[in-house]
Amino acid sequence: MESTRVFPSTTEPKRIKRQGYSAEPLIDLVEAEDKLMKIPKSAKSREIIKSAILDNDFMKNLDITQIREIVDCMYPVKYAAKSLIIKEGDVGSIVYVMEEGRVEVSREGKYLSTLSGAKVLGELAILYNCQRTATITAISECKLWAIERQCFQTIMMRTGLIRQAEYTDFLKSVPIFKNLQEDTLIKISDILEETHYQEGDYIVRQGARGDTFFIISKGQVRVTIKLPNTQEEKFIRTLTKGDFFGEKALQGDDLRTANIICDSPDGVTCLVIDRETFNQLISNLDEIKHRYDDEGTLERRKINEEFREVNLTDLRVIATLGVGGFGRVELVQINGDGNRSFALKQMKKAQIVETRQQQHIMSEKEIMGEANCQFIVKLFKTFKDKKYLYMLMESCLGGELWTILRDKGNFDDSTTRFYTACVVEAFDYLHSRNIIYRDLKPENLLLDEKGYVKLVDFGFAKKLQSGRKTWTFCGTPEYVAPEVILNRGHDISADYWSLGVLMFELLTGTPPFTGSDPMRTYNIILKGIDAIEFPRNITSNARNLIKKLCRDNPAERLGYQRGGISEIQKHKWFDGFYWWGLQNRTLEPPIKPTVKSVTDTTNFDDYPPDPEGPPPDDITGWDKDF
Repeated sequence: MESTRVFPSTTEPKRIKRQGYSAEPLIDLVEAEDKLMKIPKSAKSREIIKSAILDNDFMKNLDITQIREIVDCMYPVKYAAKSLIIKEGDVGSIVYVMEEGRVEVSREGKYLSTLSGAKVLGELAILYNCQRTATITAISECKLWAIERQCFQTIMMRTGLIRQAEYTDFLKSVPIFKNLQEDTLIKISDILEETHYQEGDYIVRQGARGDTFFIISKGQVRVTIKLPNTQEEKFIRTLTKGDFFGEKALQGDDLRTANIICDSPDGVTCLVIDRETFNQLISNLDEIKHRYDDEGTLERRKINEEFREVNLTDLRVIATLGVGGFGRVELVQINGDGNRSFALKQMKKAQIVETRQQQHIMSEKEIMGEANCQFIVKLFKTFKDKKYLYMLMESCLGGELWTILRDKGNFDDSTTRFYTACVVEAFDYLHSRNIIYRDLKPENLLLDEKGYVKLVDFGFAKKLQSGRKTWTFCGTPEYVAPEVILNRGHDISADYWSLGVLMFELLTGTPPFTGSDPMRTYNIILKGIDAIEFPRNITSNARNLIKKLCRDNPAERLGYQRGGISEIQKHKWFDGFYWWGLQNRTLEPPIKPTVKSVTDTTNFDDYPPDPEGPPPDDITGWDKDF
C-alpha cells in the first residue's frame, strides 16, 4: 500500500511554532477524593453514557473500572432549544455526554454537522485548559451528563495508584521479590500484563517449557499432576487471588512441574511477566550512574558569586530572540560589559496565575538553578517586579534548531545523529537525578556559537520521587507519550518516547503523529508507532531505534530498561559515533552557525513588539521564593 502521509515540499507554507500545553497540577488527592460525588442515575442512563464513552476514539482507551467511576460521577445538565452548550474560543474544563436531543456543530460560523444519540462532546477539556475548537448549539431541548476535568483526573490518578498498590502488595508476598526495594517493585508492577482465561483452559501444562510467571488477581485455578504411565491427573490444591505460580521460570528453570487449570465459571485474570522482561528490568535497577555530580556544585557556587551584585536595572535590551507562552525572551547586556550577552526570559505573573502554572514556574527555577551540564542552557540569576518574573540565562546565538529544520526541510542521518546525541547527553544528566523534562521538540533546542545543541525551557520539567510517577498533563501534542494522554501516570520513560518522535521529525521534517487538531493527534498517537508509514529515506537502523523508543508500554522503551540510557548509546544507529568527542566538545558539529559578535541576532526570526502592552500587576506574593 502506498503511504498516504505527505512530506513537506519546499513550496509548502511556512511551519508555525507549536505551543506546549499543561493542565494545572492536581490538588491533594485526599482532598480531591472527598469531592468525588456519585450521582444516582437510571440503568438506561448509565448504559447510554458507557456506550458513548466506548464509541469515542479517545475515551474508549480507558480501563473499564475508570469508565465505571466516570459514569458514577457524571451529573445531569439540561439545555433549552437554541441555547449555546459550547462556544468556540472559550476556555473549557467540562466534558459532556449527550443522552437526549440534537445539537449542531459549527466552526467560524460555518455548519459542520448535526449530532444526536449517545455522543461525547468537548473531550479535549478533560486533559487541560484549552480553547474550545467548535461551537455546539442545542437544536432541540437536550439532556446531557457532565464531568469536570479535576474530577476526571482524580479518578484516573486514584485508580492508577490503587492498582499500583495492589500489584506491589501481590509482589511482596512472593519470596523471590520480597527483598526488593519499593521502587523496584513499582517498576515490576508497571510491567505486569493482565491476561484472562476461560473455565477449563490450561494456563500451564506439566512438562512444557515456559518462561512466564503468574499472579492470580481474580478467580481461582486448580493445580494437578499427571500420574506416571497413566492419563490420570491428581488434584493437588486450589489457588486463589494473590497466589502465584511459575516463579522458577524467572530464575531459569523452564520445565513446568504441574498443570494449572482455570477453575472459575467467570474465568481467571492473571498478572503475567516473562523472564526476558523481568531480567531486563531487575539486573541493574540500582546501577544509575552519576557522572556529573561533584564539579557541578562548585561551578554553581562560582556562578552565584559572580552574578550576586547584578540588578535588573543593570541590563540593557538589544533585541527580541523569541516569544513564548508567558512572554518574551530578550537579548541583553550588562551595563559596562560589552564582551558578552545573555538571554533574559520575562514571564507575565498575572498570566501564570490565570493558567495556574505557579508550581511549574517555581520548579523551572529550581531545576535550572541547580543544573550544570553543557547540553542544558545555564541559568545565572532570577529577578522579579510587580508585573514579571525574569530569568537571566546563557544566550545561544546559533538560533533554534527549529528554524534550521524549517529552512532545510529535513536532516540527513549523521546530522540527526549529532543532535539526537546532544539530547541523549542532556537526558542522561537529568534522568540520573530523577528529573523528567517533558517538552522535547526542535523549538526547545538552541545552537551555541560552535553548533552544539542545548536544551532550553524547563517549564514542564519536574523532579520525581524515586520510583514514583507524576500525573499532570504536560507537553506539546505531537510529542506527548500515550500514558500522558491516558492519564496513567508517567515518569522519565515519557522522555524516551519524545526522543523517538524528535528523531523522526529531524529525519523527515514532520513528526510521525500529526492531526488537524490536538485531539486527532492524540488519537493517532494512541494507535501506536506501528500504524505509521516510515518514508524510504529513514534507514533501517534509524527506524529500529525510533520503534524501540516509541513502544506503547513505557517499561519496554529503550533507555528505561536494564542498561539505562547507555542502551541507546550502544544501539546500531550510533555505531562509530564519537561519544567521547561530543562530551569533550572536540567533535565537529554538522552545521556551524555564523555568529559575528555577541549581539548578532541574525540566526533568530524578527518579532514585533508585544501588541497587548504591559500586563496588570500581581502582588499576591506567590512568587516570594523566585
